[in-house]
Amino acid sequence: MNIFVASLDFNVQEDDLRNAFEAFGEVSSVKIITDRETGRSKGFGFVEMPSDDEGSQAIESLNGSNLRGRDIAVKEARPQEERPRGGGNFRGGRGGGGGYRDRNDRY
Repeated sequence: MNIFVASLDFNVQEDDLRNAFEAFGEVSSVKIITDRETGRSKGFGFVEMPSDDEGSQAIESLNGSNLRGRDIAVKEARPQEERPRGGGNFRGGRGGGGGYRDRNDRY
């Protein structure tokens, strides 16, 4: 079971999460999401537990609990929704150039 953990203190380490969840069973992986440029925690992460029963018990027990001074939010992770590619302009992300050109315009 993949578990989403939010409202993490920025100083929480992956070992802190692992220790909290191992009280409920085997943890196969832990990942705290960080900013690509700064490496600083974004305040959320994911915990993977092979047993759905143990994962559900961890969610029920840890949701709203205090971890290193902050009440955390814990729930089953949903698959990321596919986002449309491209920009948000009316051209659907196909670039912005190529405005009106008169036949007398030079390239």
